[in-house]
Amino acid sequence: MSKLTFYGGTGTVTGANFLLEIDGCKILVDCGLVQGHQAAENLNRSEFPYNPAEVDYLLVTHAHIDHIGRIPKLVKDGFSGQIISTPETREIAEFLLADMVKILDTEARHDGVLPIYGASDIAPVLALWNTLPYHTAKELKGGVSIYLKDAGHILGSTMIELSHNDKKIVFTGDLGNSPSILLRDTEEITDADYILMESVYGDRNHEPKEERRKKLSSVVADVVANKKTLIIPAFSLERTQMIIYELNELFENGEVKAKVPVFLDSPLAIKITGVYEKYTEDFNDKARADIKSGDDIFNFPGLKFIVQGGDSKMIDQVPGPKIIMAGSGMSVGGRVILHEKHYISNPNAEILFVGYQAVGSLGRKLQDGAQKVNIYGEEKVVKAKIESISGYSSHKDSDHLLEFVAKATEGGKLKQVFVVMGEPKSSMFLVQKLRDNLGVEAIYPEYKQINEIDF
Repeated sequence: MSKLTFYGGTGTVTGANFLLEIDGCKILVDCGLVQGHQAAENLNRSEFPYNPAEVDYLLVTHAHIDHIGRIPKLVKDGFSGQIISTPETREIAEFLLADMVKILDTEARHDGVLPIYGASDIAPVLALWNTLPYHTAKELKGGVSIYLKDAGHILGSTMIELSHNDKKIVFTGDLGNSPSILLRDTEEITDADYILMESVYGDRNHEPKEERRKKLSSVVADVVANKKTLIIPAFSLERTQMIIYELNELFENGEVKAKVPVFLDSPLAIKITGVYEKYTEDFNDKARADIKSGDDIFNFPGLKFIVQGGDSKMIDQVPGPKIIMAGSGMSVGGRVILHEKHYISNPNAEILFVGYQAVGSLGRKLQDGAQKVNIYGEEKVVKAKIESISGYSSHKDSDHLLEFVAKATEGGKLKQVFVVMGEPKSSMFLVQKLRDNLGVEAIYPEYKQINEIDF
């Protein structure tokens, strides 16, 4: 028997961290920051509940900070094994971890403490980081082999299949909202004995995909007609590239008649967009066909990349109509906060959320209808219009998570499904749905829960 222990991603969407112990081999899957609430910093600072020096491998599903953000601390605290991910994930992670250093430093200065890690802690991480392409097997110690399948969530995201003694466990990471605007569909899992899966939207469904484009077009047309300012808090990774591609189509196809300046106010998003342009083989057929036809899908007339902080401040002096895209996607930091502070009390402004908003984040408060919010110590009355489009989520919704597991049951091997990486009500709803609809033994694990598995 092997042991699976849940050291993160339980009772919360963020902080993914799972330990699999097999015949003396210790394998971590993901090592992410906890995000979105006041207690997160203390959790991130705390000692790991296992000895990092005893871990042999760290397998990384994808490059979001809630899956990679504690890796420098892990290495700093003694981990010296192999880190393994797709090449795309490693390249993106290098940018994101460097950016995280600046955020952690700012937060630490504000709180009068030392940061969890610094710039000098990134190079040792990258020195341990090996890459494995999709659909390539790799042997680990202890008779374990791994194989990476496309999760369709963000560029480079993978489901990790681990095989041992003719048994298979799959760590899904985050599962893509297929069909994606940009990426290939999530691949199927049909022969797993165990699945550890996400449940961000385990209790609700997105609006139909055909509606997301219509809604974005309507919002942009309204901004143009009424000379508004539209602020889109967008994650630098994936969401930004999706929305740029959509805006490119809206303007080039004439769905929005007038041109409007679009400011991408995020140095990080600009760098990551460059990585996307490098790995177009990961795109779906339509996106690749558009590129082959000569369309620069991440550029169009009116799009301006803003790198310098001084240029960012100048954006607010540009009269409407205009669109400002900036991070962070949950409005918990980054340049978007300054734009929101400037426009939140302006009735001729609109804030459009296009992704998940964690409990406790400014984005969630606005999404939930807050009339007043505190931004950098200043209370602001909310007069701007608040909108959301859930169809641009990079996560599968409840029905499609069910379909994913239903497909996995067809091989007749599936013994258990561990439902994690969701708010409690979302995870528990999905657990019950899997039990009732599929007769699957679904489990909602608690923090530090140890499960013995036949693996």
